[in-house]
Amino acid sequence: MTAKECILGRRSIRKFKADPVSHELLAQIVETASYAPSWKHTQITRYIAIEGELKEKIASEGTSLYPPNGTIISNAPVLIAVTVIKNRSGFERDGSYSTPRGDGWQMYDAGIASQTFCLAAYEQGLGSVILGLFDQDAVASMLQLPEDRELVALIPVGYPDEAPVAPRRKPVEDLLSYLT
Repeated sequence: MTAKECILGRRSIRKFKADPVSHELLAQIVETASYAPSWKHTQITRYIAIEGELKEKIASEGTSLYPPNGTIISNAPVLIAVTVIKNRSGFERDGSYSTPRGDGWQMYDAGIASQTFCLAAYEQGLGSVILGLFDQDAVASMLQLPEDRELVALIPVGYPDEAPVAPRRKPVEDLLSYLT
């Protein structure tokens, strides 16, 4: 599969087969995702694979902002919590911000890493969807995250039980402009 085929073929999957995802396969996906670029190569993104009772607790108690996400999480064999190590991306060694964006770079790095994770999962035959609507404080508490970590996104992962059609895309003329 070429990079273009991977990008064009990957869809957000919200329905999964009950088949488990092996820990070895998840490790391979994370190894591939570790090649995502990051601010000054800080590599701040960390993944937590969640299965079983804790996954179900997150689905039922951590999705009040958008309850359909609880159904998606419950349906997936594994849930990946995407976290970042705080106060590194976008910072200088003395703790000052490197740019006017402040700590905003950590979200940029987490976004690149999340998309890279999803593309690597797709290449291995898995489906995924990046969720942003959930009770961040409740889920972070359930995960017992250390003080230096921030929960950024949740990614349900599994073997797809649907094949969504690609949504219509805006034409390049709307997306690209040139200045001279």
